[in-house]
Amino acid sequence: MSEEQNNADNKITLVDDDGNETEYEILFTFDSEDYGKSYILLVPADSEPEEQVDVLAFSYDPNASGAEDGDIDLIEIDDDDEWQMVEDVLDTFLNDENMQ
Repeated sequence: MSEEQNNADNKITLVDDDGNETEYEILFTFDSEDYGKSYILLVPADSEPEEQVDVLAFSYDPNASGAEDGDIDLIEIDDDDEWQMVEDVLDTFLNDENMQ
């Protein structure tokens, strides 16, 4: 899956394998020293602040070619332990009022 970032409003457009585009808002990004990766968490751009939504999470390489142009490849997270780490970071974010 690839994405294009619009830095002005913190939104990106995901393009699936069929060419369908969906806009998401970047919830936050973070780096993991344990996995040596960067992560991005996304929510649908048209969701309401109190609405319950599925959060999408991907790893990515911010230094990959094309990243400076805002076009990077998002990598699905397949490892269960890695998913648990991402969920723990998300839980910390959601439960800490100072981080939101």
